[in-house]
Amino acid sequence: MRKNSVPETQEVVLIGAGIMSATLAVLLKKLYPTLAITVYEKLDVISGESSNAMNNAGTGHAGFCELNYTPQNEDGSIDIKKAIDVASSFELSREFWSYLIKNNLIDNAEDFISATPHLSFVWGKDDVNFLRTRWETITTHPLFKDMEYSEDPEQIAKWIPLVMKDRKPGEPVAATRMESGTDVNYGELTRKILLNLMFNNDIELHIAHEIKDLAKQTDGSWELKVKNLTTKKKFTKKANFVFIGAGGKAITLLEKSNIKEAKGYGGFPVSGEWLVCNNPEVVEQHQAKVYGKAKIGAPPMSVPHLDTRRINGKTTLLFGPFAGFSTKFLKNGSYWDFMGSMRKDNIIPMISAGAHNVPLTKYLIDQVRQSKEDKIATLRDYFPDAKAEDWDEELAGQRVQVIQKDGKGGALKFGTEIVCAQDGSIAGLLGASPGASTAVSIMIGLIQRCFPEQFDSEWKTKIQDMIPSYGRTDLDEAHYLNSRQNTAKILSLIPKTLNTQHKEVASSYVS
Repeated sequence: MRKNSVPETQEVVLIGAGIMSATLAVLLKKLYPTLAITVYEKLDVISGESSNAMNNAGTGHAGFCELNYTPQNEDGSIDIKKAIDVASSFELSREFWSYLIKNNLIDNAEDFISATPHLSFVWGKDDVNFLRTRWETITTHPLFKDMEYSEDPEQIAKWIPLVMKDRKPGEPVAATRMESGTDVNYGELTRKILLNLMFNNDIELHIAHEIKDLAKQTDGSWELKVKNLTTKKKFTKKANFVFIGAGGKAITLLEKSNIKEAKGYGGFPVSGEWLVCNNPEVVEQHQAKVYGKAKIGAPPMSVPHLDTRRINGKTTLLFGPFAGFSTKFLKNGSYWDFMGSMRKDNIIPMISAGAHNVPLTKYLIDQVRQSKEDKIATLRDYFPDAKAEDWDEELAGQRVQVIQKDGKGGALKFGTEIVCAQDGSIAGLLGASPGASTAVSIMIGLIQRCFPEQFDSEWKTKIQDMIPSYGRTDLDEAHYLNSRQNTAKILSLIPKTLNTQHKEVASSYVS
């Protein structure tokens, strides 16, 4: 088999029916239409795990309001590199979604994206100074040029009335606001992409099918052992390229692949929980994503936010997520996942990472011990007038943070990591935040690594036809303004109806 090339038999298998597999599937079909793509999903629904709206920790993740993306240096300056990287990647995602809509590859965009301002909110002298310095620094970049800033309680109350109602008089407060923010339901977007591909016979989609094992063959292909969880029938599937987009379980499947590039990786599971508002009158008073500062030791998915979301056509208000610990790698996983992932090559990095992250361990212990009353007390930092009876506790998603071998033994990584075999025949995605919002950028990077010859010779040009911003370094303020204006027109670009058959089938893939 030719190294790093598209296989002659053109068989591709994607494991997991989440936003990553959906994005990779539609990109590959546009780049190489004759590929035979098969998607296997263990659950009996599409996007039932990390991409699900209630499981996804942050539907903003555009870099506008997440303060953990802009750490403060020892000299008081603000490092904005990660925020720029995330915001740039999110712009590519929005540009690609616009392409999909304009070309009737997905429809009814209002089902998955809506205009929702992104705000950062802090209180206390030190944090106000931090936010002011952050605003002064980050607005020098065109992506953030239109960010507003205020320390005026009356102005902030106009932006986020619930947050300012009954707040202690005289307390220093500050907020930044990006009016061009959006709320994205990645579960709905995933379903739209995969179902459209399936109805056009571009992919085979099999739910309730679990990949039990996989092994490299002498001809360079992969043989996957598959179990139909409905019929209990077992069979094998041969593929020349495999993508493992199985959320927290990706690490287990990568270990089973026995590729050397996966050696030394471990995973640390972190669960989450929301407070969900059950009072429509309260929900109607808040139309924004408001992010604060994370507590010391908190993982990125636990950055507190008072978050407006559109889920199944209904506006919902969530606060959290509160972190917890479970030994499961998926919300629908096994309590043996964590122990079962330990191998000779990763046990030392995992122990080492634990020893170097005592604050995280303490934070998780404190979070697990919290009662509902404790969570409501935290909510009142952001919504002083919150009433406990207006809020219900609901389990959020399960994340697995990457542990990677390094010179000190092992390090806990907060982010996403592509693990790719040297010959490009298999790749997997590990990690969590920011994840879904940057899926387009991540999957283009994966394609470039796994198919370098095709990427350099023809695919890069095709990608730029779909996403004009991709690969450009000369982007200015005018470009970003135009990009956002185009994105704002998304809702008016597409047909408003699905045929009856499509609707009936689609409903069976929704959790």
